[in-house]
Amino acid sequence: MSEEILINVTPVETRVAVVENGMLQEVYVERTSRKGIVGNIYKGRVVRVLPGMEAAFVDIGLERAAFIHASDVADLGGSDDQQDTVRTVPDIRSLLREGQSIIVQVTKDPIGSKGARLTTHLSIPSRYLVYMPAVSHIGVSQRIEDEQERQRLKDLIAVSAESHALDAGGYILRTAAEGATEEDVARDMAYLNRLSSAVMDHASELEAPAVIYEDLPLFIRTVRDLVRPQTEKIRIDSRESYQKLLEFSHEFVEGLQEKIECYPGERPLFDLYSVEDEIQKALSRQVQLKSGGYLIIDQTEAMTTIDINTGAFVGHRNLEETIFKTNLEAARAISRQLRLRNLGGIIIIDFIDMEDSEHQRQVLRMLEKMLERDHARTKITGVSELGLVEMTRKRTTESLGQLLCAPCPVCDGRGFLKTPETICYEIFREILRVNRAYEVEGFLVMASQNVVDRLLDEESDNVADLETFIGKTVKFQVELVYTQEQYDVVLL
Repeated sequence: MSEEILINVTPVETRVAVVENGMLQEVYVERTSRKGIVGNIYKGRVVRVLPGMEAAFVDIGLERAAFIHASDVADLGGSDDQQDTVRTVPDIRSLLREGQSIIVQVTKDPIGSKGARLTTHLSIPSRYLVYMPAVSHIGVSQRIEDEQERQRLKDLIAVSAESHALDAGGYILRTAAEGATEEDVARDMAYLNRLSSAVMDHASELEAPAVIYEDLPLFIRTVRDLVRPQTEKIRIDSRESYQKLLEFSHEFVEGLQEKIECYPGERPLFDLYSVEDEIQKALSRQVQLKSGGYLIIDQTEAMTTIDINTGAFVGHRNLEETIFKTNLEAARAISRQLRLRNLGGIIIIDFIDMEDSEHQRQVLRMLEKMLERDHARTKITGVSELGLVEMTRKRTTESLGQLLCAPCPVCDGRGFLKTPETICYEIFREILRVNRAYEVEGFLVMASQNVVDRLLDEESDNVADLETFIGKTVKFQVELVYTQEQYDVVLL
């Protein structure tokens, strides 16, 4: 599998596209005016403690106060062999008090009406490691499955700490650390030790609320977090950012320089790879499958639902085989759409009902296999009695749709409008209500073109009956700036 990373840099925003075998898989967007804050470290002030929720609100200098749960304040972590022990969450009042200053890190961006999510368990990432100053646990990414390699990497931490006089505190060895040398690990440990000391020194000089540490810009985080062994090229269309990438890779990601290219072409980089078209498709509810079937993806505040339909695909053998093939193709498409759209939280997948339990198992296995490529943590349940698959995907930032779009001001985000017929009948009821309350000579109805056209055409008989019933005239006026649901009844 070949993989390329494309980076489009402009003064107002940076966009990153991950392309696998010529097909767009992931998109990341960072705008200069509204940067993501996940990973940033703040000195905050507790503004409200909520014992009933075992949580508190913390002012970190944003528009909305951020949220921290008691489990993210107390040290409830531990080594792998302690995971089965029962942990109790301390009373939030024993941990925090109003007006208190605390150092916190953002784990989730503000999403919708919710503020940022915080933790006091600081973690600072580098290419191969994540450093946790407050703990002494050493962990290894679950994606590194070889037990000998996992033990070798753990031993490297101790060896590097001893030979280079570094802090052997809490570390997590990231997936990229597989195959790393002692020199690679020691270099990262030294960098993280220096950065951690600088962060703590800076924090002591600041008054809350204030930013202590900001994560790297998106185009550099891309090299740190997204580059894998199968990554063949990293193409960037900004000469200045290209030089910064080379400097960063030279210091922290040895051997990556030859993969980084500056794209000088006149044709936009994203157009060259059809990324712009794929982004537009990713904002649509419907996803077309090659077979003729399709997915319907609906994102709500509580969850995301995905419905699979056979559409134009009629199969060749029998209904069960047609359903099975459609569901298999849908499982592959769903894993890509989750990454591409950056959908998180609870996700409900309504596969087409399958009678054969072996077919259900194969479809579920296909979904699990495709999700193994996902950078975000996922968890999948089996097929329920209703034929639904429930899963979760870790959500830390806004989805692509939430980032690029806003609720429709016409339908107020509902996704549909009242019909002109419905509006006409609302107008009739409003005229009857006002007629009982006030003595007037007539009425002027101001509405959109569609509604006035219907009142003068299909509803003309009803308008005549209304005028006869109330004994007054009703006039109509088109207001071009009115949406279909807007109208006013003016007394004459």
